[in-house]
Amino acid sequence: MPISYIKSPVGILKIVVEDAAIRTIQFVEKPGEEHSSNDVMETAIQQLEAYFDGRRKNFNLPLAPKGTSFQQKVWNELKNVSYGKTVSYQEIANRLGDPKVIRAAASANGKNPIAIVIPCHRIIGSDGSLTGYAGGLHRKKWLLEHESPVMQGTLFDSYI
Repeated sequence: MPISYIKSPVGILKIVVEDAAIRTIQFVEKPGEEHSSNDVMETAIQQLEAYFDGRRKNFNLPLAPKGTSFQQKVWNELKNVSYGKTVSYQEIANRLGDPKVIRAAASANGKNPIAIVIPCHRIIGSDGSLTGYAGGLHRKKWLLEHESPVMQGTLFDSYI
């Protein structure tokens, strides 16, 4: 199972590939000793570097996150939130066809194992607040501002 680490402007990312698909991309405090690669890993690294350099807005990677069928539905819906846009947890629940699943959708969002590529950072509170991000709110703020420079120095400053 290929594992690699890359440095980004918001910290170190650990990438795990299994069966020719991305299994996880997660923030870690420091890189581990293991490092291996394959074509999928190299493509993921290139696409993430291009994203952080501002040259890529969409990812084209094979993904295979592990989760329940409901989590999979939420993660698939997250991929429909465009670069530079945000939607609320309530909007995700509505898109899933049941406004009452807002808490379950928020929980699934928080368990997203493929940071950035499955853009859970684009989901915010109904009042526009930055709420919950497994990678930390400072990273969520940075990612949103990276994708929409117009947001820099806005109300998000009060949420970190």
